[in-house]
Amino acid sequence: MNSARKDSGEEPWGQLDSEDEQTQSVTFTVSLPVTVHETPDDEKAVAIDEVAIDHTYLDSADLGTRSIPLVAKDVLTVPDVPVDTGPVIPALPKSDQYSKKERARGDHISATPEPASALTAERLIDAKAGRSSRAPEGFFQSLLYKSTFGLVNVGDSKAARARKAVDARIEKHFDGGTRFVPVLTRKGGVGKTTIASLLGMALADVREDRVIAIDANPDRGTLAERVSTATNYTVRDVVLRAPEITTFNEFQTLVARDETRLDILASDTDPSVSQAFDENDYNVVADMAERFYSIAITDCGTGIVHSVMRATLQRADSIVIVSGGSVDEARLASETLTWLESNGYGDLVANAVVAINTATQGTNLVNLDEIEAHFQSRVRETVLVPYDPSLATGSTIRFADLKPLTKTAARELAATVADGLPVRREGD
Repeated sequence: MNSARKDSGEEPWGQLDSEDEQTQSVTFTVSLPVTVHETPDDEKAVAIDEVAIDHTYLDSADLGTRSIPLVAKDVLTVPDVPVDTGPVIPALPKSDQYSKKERARGDHISATPEPASALTAERLIDAKAGRSSRAPEGFFQSLLYKSTFGLVNVGDSKAARARKAVDARIEKHFDGGTRFVPVLTRKGGVGKTTIASLLGMALADVREDRVIAIDANPDRGTLAERVSTATNYTVRDVVLRAPEITTFNEFQTLVARDETRLDILASDTDPSVSQAFDENDYNVVADMAERFYSIAITDCGTGIVHSVMRATLQRADSIVIVSGGSVDEARLASETLTWLESNGYGDLVANAVVAINTATQGTNLVNLDEIEAHFQSRVRETVLVPYDPSLATGSTIRFADLKPLTKTAARELAATVADGLPVRREGD
């Protein structure tokens, strides 16, 4: 290659001897700063001091996972202490918190079993839906509701609200046995049986449970004649068949039922045996009624000193004293309260209700406000029962056919009596 360059007259690039043909090596030396690792303060705080690590555990030929025992000093061991957190009570799910999709997935279901007490009315009943779907009562309220296709619901009228408030009082719930309410008077002809019938009908017309009116008049009462459904059975049949009666269906065959669902047990109609109905017989009948009824109205005989009165008062939870609208009728009713207080029934007098029947003679000439004020000073409450032609005849009473004022008075009497009955009694 060199000779060729000479022949051509070109300047050779350089002289290449044998040493040039040999491979030469060049060494570069770079000085880098030494990296000094300083442990941060947060690492120092958690570092384990004086821990010996054997480097022989690290084998360059085996780069697998190794377990290196660490030995630490002064390790504090805290024993496990069980903590009593009490029973776990799951929160009740609220129905308005879940969508249809969540319900389909079951997201609203509690993780733990719920007790029966979790099924409350507040949880299960949609109050908004109930208000929106129920049409209000009252002419203008109903008209507005219908004209707006149910979008505007201003609620019931004042009269409807008042009626429902009385219904709620009559529907009062009682725990335990039967509540007994005797209807008393010392004078005949003041409408005692009529008041007992109205009271029982007003209670039975509203309440869902059973109400019975017992004719405990030993001198042949007429309570059964106040209802349209007649019966040939009397209290005497109940006394004789008591050991055989085991179900309500068997007992029901011995009573007459009114359109309001009031059951009436008639008294003896045979004058020759009427006096035989005494205190023991009444207790048998009352025990039977206590098995099947929630409220028992007792239509007592005229006067307060007879064979059944003591047993009647011993079972009484409240009493109704019937007074007429005349001077002597009001005075005799007041004397009845005095007799009861003198014979150890002061608690019944304090809780008594006086029904003032304004359909008796002489009412138009007497200041009823003064009679009412007198009894209000002695008893818990008084109720005025207005004149009604259907009551004045002394025949069958149809509760639905009564005048509005008379029906209102009967319902108020029932609500007032229910207000004074105990929800729970000692021993029940």
